[in-house]
Amino acid sequence: MDPRKPGERLLLQGNEAIVYGALAAGCRFYAGYPITPASEIAELLSVKLPQVNGTFIQMEDEIASMGAIIGASLAGVKSMTATSGPGFSLMQENLGYACIAEVPCVVVNVMRGGPSTGLPTNVAQGDVLMARWGTHGDHPIIVLAVSSVSDCFSITVKAFNLSEKYRVPVILLSDEVVAHTRECITLPQTEQVRVVDRIAPKTPPEWYKPYATNNRGVPDMAIFGDGYHHHVTGLVHDEWGFPTQNPKEIEGFHNRLHDKITKGFPEIMMTKTFDMADADICVITYGCVSRAARMAVKNAREHGVKVGLVQLVTLFPFPRKAIDSALRQCKAAIVSELNMGQMSREVNRVNQYDCRVIKHSRYDGQMITPDEITKQILSCA
Repeated sequence: MDPRKPGERLLLQGNEAIVYGALAAGCRFYAGYPITPASEIAELLSVKLPQVNGTFIQMEDEIASMGAIIGASLAGVKSMTATSGPGFSLMQENLGYACIAEVPCVVVNVMRGGPSTGLPTNVAQGDVLMARWGTHGDHPIIVLAVSSVSDCFSITVKAFNLSEKYRVPVILLSDEVVAHTRECITLPQTEQVRVVDRIAPKTPPEWYKPYATNNRGVPDMAIFGDGYHHHVTGLVHDEWGFPTQNPKEIEGFHNRLHDKITKGFPEIMMTKTFDMADADICVITYGCVSRAARMAVKNAREHGVKVGLVQLVTLFPFPRKAIDSALRQCKAAIVSELNMGQMSREVNRVNQYDCRVIKHSRYDGQMITPDEITKQILSCA
């Protein structure tokens, strides 16, 4: 992390805070292609990475960008890229490669209106299900969402830590409003930031299996060039990394990929709650809508309504336990989001109670306001 910055109170954009979070987590390689509204991430990293002996490279497109960070990660360097919807679309094939090869890396998607070129300078949250299912096949992945400038720092660090610990790509979803909002935050001292690194093998090189099963379900990861055998492929593979057609090995491989994430549910699934102790109505949000929702909850409580907020930090794996608790407690749950109801479908999917799930969507490129959410709350009271 930039040695001049920790401990200072700074006025930062969300995109800038992501940069400082990445540097604090140990990111030393960035490859990307400029795109609104994510370009500030690349611009600032192009300055900051050389200052910490890191590498910045502007690639010819987002396909190449994703390939470059995979290569850098295999060579032992914590790596990331950042883009928006159209670029994220181009990354999907190589994102799948990172999933099957278990390559840790972080991909930031600063969401804007779509589809296609869509609304380049307007806010949206239409890439939620794409982040989970955009690349083909059954694959594990972690998707986190930031809702404030402070989140942009702390959750970026968390994204790198989870990626390294579980050897999985982590998608960090931001949006145009969070990306370009400026807030004062104090960056922590370097020693205050918890940083997780991948586990290196302790066996001699001749005994090393790059995809060996262990009690964590996460294979130890050697660095290319350190004398350990590697075979990296996009094909389903055995413990040595070579393609297999053995049904038991194929099934075991898929099970292990998913089991390692399942074992980590308590750590991976993160939510924040506000005023939920006595709530009989809840608002469920993520991203920039969370700020409007907090104001709406405050306004509605001044009208005597018992309402609370569940803010999703982890979108996938879906934090079912926290949502289940809210649905069991409340008579109504309002899911406010800037799309046509992508996360409300997930909430409905797990609803086993008499709680009424209300879809509250806006997808015209404009923010959902506190007044709009307050109106929804009062209609349920």
